[in-house]
Amino acid sequence: MRGAVKIFDEIRRRKLNVAVVGIPKTVDNDVGIIDRSFGFQTALEMAQQAISAAHVEAVNAVNGIGLVKLMGRSTGHIALYATLSSRDVDCCLIPEIDFFLEGKGGLFEFLDKRLKANGHAVLVVAEGAGQDIIPRTDSQKQEKDESGNPVFLDVGVWLKSELNKWWAREHPGELFTVKYIDPTYMIRAVAANATDNLYCTLLAHSAIHGIMAGYTGFVAGLINGNYAYIPLDDIASAKNPVNTKDHK
Repeated sequence: MRGAVKIFDEIRRRKLNVAVVGIPKTVDNDVGIIDRSFGFQTALEMAQQAISAAHVEAVNAVNGIGLVKLMGRSTGHIALYATLSSRDVDCCLIPEIDFFLEGKGGLFEFLDKRLKANGHAVLVVAEGAGQDIIPRTDSQKQEKDESGNPVFLDVGVWLKSELNKWWAREHPGELFTVKYIDPTYMIRAVAANATDNLYCTLLAHSAIHGIMAGYTGFVAGLINGNYAYIPLDDIASAKNPVNTKDHK
């Protein structure tokens, strides 16, 4: 969307008869202003399959933990909604809420209680969670991706390692298993479900109707259930973090 804004500005500077319209595509659902982006509903369905697999693995092991890492760099919508839909998850970690491992109120204490009570636990983590507590070298702190964002370390691999070290330290000689599932591309690279297909069709219709009516520099999107036209630069600058104070 930020790229589309620059293209739109250049077209306007050259006074060309070219329309620019965007549609809100991201499985992370982190586009602001609109109700949801397309791909999100499909990603949730696939994420639930990964969680179900982790639950089966955890239940069938002594002191088993099913650890699932889901997409979500800056927002935890997929992890949050998949967790609430699944009903098998004991703990969900998202970028919007800080967490710590050791001590009272820490992740290890919580998991220890769950394992004693149930014999297993399922842990879901968004890829952007915990990035501030994963140890980094000086060179890793400076790394940026092609978009200029900090390069994220793999929170799933790190958590699995920390869980194994914690158990070996606190419960030496006792059986313990961490089954780690990272379904990144299984969630993203799949055919859209019926809900997303319908949404895509209506977004496409809205976009073309807007262009034919003479509009440009807008995004077609759903706001409070109504299809609307939103200025490109507003969408490009808006964020959609998880509201940690709402009912969910």
